[in-house]
Amino acid sequence: MTGMFLATSAPATDQPLRTPALASRSTALPDKIRGVNIGGWLVLESWMNPDVFDGTGAIDQWTLDSTPGAEAKLQAHWGSYFTEDDVAQIASWGINALRIPIGYWAYNNTGTPYISGADAYLEKAIFWSRNHGLKVLIDCHGSPGSQNGFDNSGKSGNVAWQSGDNLGASITVLETIATKYGSTAYADVVFAIELVNEPISWAQNNFDLTKQWAQDAYNAVRSAAANKDLMIVMHDGFMGPNNWEDVGAKVNGGSTPMADARFAVDVHLYQNMMPDDNKLTQAEHITKACKWTSTSLLPPSSNLPVLIGEFSAVTNICAHPDGTTVPGVTCDTDGCQCASNVPTEQWNPPLVAATRRFFEAQMDAFEHSSRGWFMWSYHGYGAWGLATAVKYGLIGKTVTERMYPGQCDGLW
Repeated sequence: MTGMFLATSAPATDQPLRTPALASRSTALPDKIRGVNIGGWLVLESWMNPDVFDGTGAIDQWTLDSTPGAEAKLQAHWGSYFTEDDVAQIASWGINALRIPIGYWAYNNTGTPYISGADAYLEKAIFWSRNHGLKVLIDCHGSPGSQNGFDNSGKSGNVAWQSGDNLGASITVLETIATKYGSTAYADVVFAIELVNEPISWAQNNFDLTKQWAQDAYNAVRSAAANKDLMIVMHDGFMGPNNWEDVGAKVNGGSTPMADARFAVDVHLYQNMMPDDNKLTQAEHITKACKWTSTSLLPPSSNLPVLIGEFSAVTNICAHPDGTTVPGVTCDTDGCQCASNVPTEQWNPPLVAATRRFFEAQMDAFEHSSRGWFMWSYHGYGAWGLATAVKYGLIGKTVTERMYPGQCDGLW
């Protein structure tokens, strides 16, 4: 997650994941993936985990793991932030899949200050997911050298992913993940591995090299994984799925039906990151979301599956008592509230309704024109968090419930 801001278990073990009787172990995927990210758990971000960072002076996981007492803090955080009770709650909302970010250092922290141990908690989460009928996408969120210079890569600042032997080191880690979680013992739970999260396609990263690396990494993961139904996912590098159709044609085969394609592209769609988005009313945000089906996603004729690996309900709008909205973060009309600076628990019905309309329109668009979606994130401030969204009525009791159906009619 290219983020800005902003919950219990025994110590994990290295024991292999237990498997149920074969009769109950379905490897089939849901028709539509409806998922949520478990962000801020195994890869920390200061805006999501202010309590862990408080008083340390650290700005990312690299610097946090260098501080005194970091290992104890991490163990306490890993054991409490996300538990089997959370998985049960998530499943009750109609979510059928988890995207779980993890850093490369969970598998190789040589020459770094990173503290290992997160992989044991990933193992627990997979076991919990099996218990509650959820699928899991393992997302290599932080890669050697930092693929983007954002704190979500584990290390802010310089981007060195394509320097030295970092691309090769990335593949070695992915092979380790694929050997374990791409085995047949996990085939009923782990449906996908994501090669890298949000690599930039400018400055220190060359997009053509990223595309070639993705093919090399795909082949390495396919070779390492015994489960040949495993989906292998590549983030689009902020370039749009259309710029990956040539890679999809090479690895999926030009005539492969989409249902059989094993290589998929991940796109992250937010409407609060770019200056032009902050000029839109909520009605305009909704129109833009509906039109993503033709502007940011691929047509049904493509053989390249698309996943929306991240999105949120966040927009920078203010809602008037009459239900109309204006762009921005301030308003002076009596009773007007702005999403960016009013705590969610204090939102009045017009702001709740405007946010729910946007949330539902996005889900409708994604389910119309993609393989599925994952909200960012389970825990999160305001409309960033699925738990918060359900609690305060920004979404229904399940993610398939609609208060405002048909918002995209005529826009597809």
